[in-house]
Amino acid sequence: MEAYKERMVNEYNELLERTGKLGTMLDKYEADELDFEPSCPFELLEAQYHTMRTYLYILQQRAEIEGIEL
Repeated sequence: MEAYKERMVNEYNELLERTGKLGTMLDKYEADELDFEPSCPFELLEAQYHTMRTYLYILQQRAEIEGIEL
């Protein structure tokens, strides 16, 4: 596989993992189940989560167009 394709697959997988972790944290935040107090407002973290999901979608579309298996 070409180097840029490998980087894209790695980027996608890392982003997918981080997005999942942030989503879990937000769910726990809303349920008042966090064992720490975030220093950022919920709304900012939520905006980050939605932006990350949008970027995942863009990477998926690009991979489909370029024939890259994620």
